[in-house]
Amino acid sequence: MRFVHDALPMRVVFGPGRLAELGEEVERLGLTRVLVLGTPEQEATLQRAADGLGGRAAGVFAGARQHVPVEVAGAAADRARELDADGCVVVGGGSSVGLGKAVALRHGLPVVAVPTTYAGSEMTPIWGLTEDGVKRTGRDRAVLPRSVVYDPELTVSLPVGLSVTSGLNAVAHAVEGLWAPDGTPITAVMAEEGARALLAALPVIVETPDDLDARSGALQGAWLCGAVLGATTMSLHHKLCHVLGGSFDLPHAETHAVVLPHVVAHNGPAAPAAAAALGRALGVGPDPDTVAKALAARARDLGAPTSLAALGMPADGLPRVVEQVLAAPYANPAPVTRESLMGLLEAAF
Repeated sequence: MRFVHDALPMRVVFGPGRLAELGEEVERLGLTRVLVLGTPEQEATLQRAADGLGGRAAGVFAGARQHVPVEVAGAAADRARELDADGCVVVGGGSSVGLGKAVALRHGLPVVAVPTTYAGSEMTPIWGLTEDGVKRTGRDRAVLPRSVVYDPELTVSLPVGLSVTSGLNAVAHAVEGLWAPDGTPITAVMAEEGARALLAALPVIVETPDDLDARSGALQGAWLCGAVLGATTMSLHHKLCHVLGGSFDLPHAETHAVVLPHVVAHNGPAAPAAAAALGRALGVGPDPDTVAKALAARARDLGAPTSLAALGMPADGLPRVVEQVLAAPYANPAPVTRESLMGLLEAAF
């Protein structure tokens, strides 16, 4: 057995009530003027975090949006410069963390992340920006949060529907890591356990949204799945979701939830070890077709959306997606042709 595993530097503070220790994490990094970032919907939580930081909070920017439009990233970066901020605290899901990464990319400011969803972006050096309907991504360790504060109590108020789609989004990170060309035995273990933890926690959350044990399990699963995404190469699934989201402004987590079973059906026969690992996480056998169908059934049982049409995708936009994906293909275990890609998208539609 020969492989290289490049571990990313990361400090994690985990547990109920840990938000109260956010100030200690900021102080530990030597930061004295941090900009608190998040979405408009999270403004009350952002203010709570800022209040807890006292004089170390320079201001609040509650303008994060999904897919990180370049104009929003520019406004946040300008605000950080105006306030002479020396760091950022991001509170929220992937949109908030993505905005913090954009500011870090522009100004080199350290980021402390407080996730409130299961997106897992806080565990990766991957940034994304959307301009003129095109989402571009890259990797830069400068955007990797220096510290992550996981407080399961902050996820209790996350609506059940978003909890489900956010969790399935994280599972998608694990699945792509399982068939990534640069995956290792370490990332494989992390991916399978992360997917298992989320797939076990989500049904409990649907039934009992305030179950703190289930919320904790889901956050741990998101942590592992995000770390897998940060350590491996993205493939067809993420390419599709980036194009769908950037070009048609489809909701990020819901798009992942819809597309994933179809990509598993496409790639599974060419990646039997990945299919078997996902099958174990689902509690089914290793047959790729069985695994894809079981994943689709699990998503349906959890109440996740099951079609791109339901998300607002126009049917006449599918050829545009095909062209964009084929123009800049990712590494993928199964061949991707114009015909197979259109068939996958039509099934997802």
